[in-house]
Amino acid sequence: MNASKLALAVSLSCSLFSSTASQATSLEDSVKQALPKLEQLYLHLHQHPELSYQEKNSSARMAQELAELGFEVTANFGGYGVVGILKNGVGPTIMIRADTDGLPIIEQTGKPYASKVTTVDASNNTVGVMHGCGHDIHMTSLIGTAQQLIQHKTDWQGTLMMVAQPAEEVGGGAKAMLKQGLFSQFPTPNAVLGLHVSASIPAGKVGVVSGYALANVDSVDIKIKGEGGHGAYPHTTIDPVVLAARTVLALQTIPSREISPLEPNVVTVGSIHGGAKHNIISNEVMLQLTLRSYNPEVRTQQIEAIKRITKGIAISAGLTDDLMPEVKVHDDQTIPSTYNDPVLAAKVKVSIEAELGADNVQVAPPVMAGEDFGLYGRTAEKVPITLFWLGAVEPTLYADSVTKGDTLPSLHSSQFAPDYPATITTGVKAMTRTAIDLFNQ
Repeated sequence: MNASKLALAVSLSCSLFSSTASQATSLEDSVKQALPKLEQLYLHLHQHPELSYQEKNSSARMAQELAELGFEVTANFGGYGVVGILKNGVGPTIMIRADTDGLPIIEQTGKPYASKVTTVDASNNTVGVMHGCGHDIHMTSLIGTAQQLIQHKTDWQGTLMMVAQPAEEVGGGAKAMLKQGLFSQFPTPNAVLGLHVSASIPAGKVGVVSGYALANVDSVDIKIKGEGGHGAYPHTTIDPVVLAARTVLALQTIPSREISPLEPNVVTVGSIHGGAKHNIISNEVMLQLTLRSYNPEVRTQQIEAIKRITKGIAISAGLTDDLMPEVKVHDDQTIPSTYNDPVLAAKVKVSIEAELGADNVQVAPPVMAGEDFGLYGRTAEKVPITLFWLGAVEPTLYADSVTKGDTLPSLHSSQFAPDYPATITTGVKAMTRTAIDLFNQ
């Protein structure tokens, strides 16, 4: 979709925020004054989620909010992506990114503001839609940070680049925006910042990771072939169900026996389908896998081992060359690991500690989830990136879960409900302080 410029000359008095907010003298005070309007924005976004590649209204709202704050806005960039540029003198370019898509989940939080949206997905199925991964918090924090950086613009100089990115959940949004020229049509950033809500950190606290933070993600299909027949005469067949069972177990030797135990990696068979009736041996079985790793060399090793093992099992069963298994890696869904630049991550940690207090900042472990944020650090420009975790669990609920040993609703759960006032406040303060410090460095 072609990019369209929204050259809107709108005064700050028409902004989402009241004029009294501009009179605040400290970041904490000004965020506190802005919070009621930010909560309204959050509730609107939460109640109007959109699936990946369908974020038309969310994109329009982000473009509107940035334009009203005085940004030069480019909408519909790389799909429903939005880029806002604000120049404030000579200095570095800092990019801040938020993702905008929801998930096909029926919300079951019981909250009065719960999403009731349903839509038709790409497979023509009617599904519920929910911001089960906190992207509504991310968007709200982006707008709150933009407002605060404008309000405190005498404290920094440079170019502020705000990006609302679609299609994170399917790994397509960052690819599309970079392919259309995010770092060539706009100023190449000196640093890229992002935040992501955490379902395992209490609201008011932040987790910072140095180095690998999130994993490589690959989706792999394996078609295991055989020679079918009557279930009563298995000796006349080559049973693909048995071959599939052998394959599932053999694949687990990749992380346990082929790859160094010092290299984290996962090979999970998430789906297996084959056959149609009790007494029929089918001709094929389909496996669907997800692969996780940090090191790109480990990812390559996983894929090559899968191809070798599946072929070896087929040969051992006596299958001919035309019945060898087919291994398909969905390159369009591949997401590289997110590597937080250690130098930038250290600066981010210092800035957030200065704003929130050292007790509210923790060193977070890497996780095996995926995030296409990592792509921004893998371009030819070698831009340093850092994504930090934003605690979202109501503190009392978190404390009770620790005491009782209860498991909290995770991200992508139908029951995930962030403590949004505290989470938004913390996110805006942390991101604003970090950006100001990076501009000044």
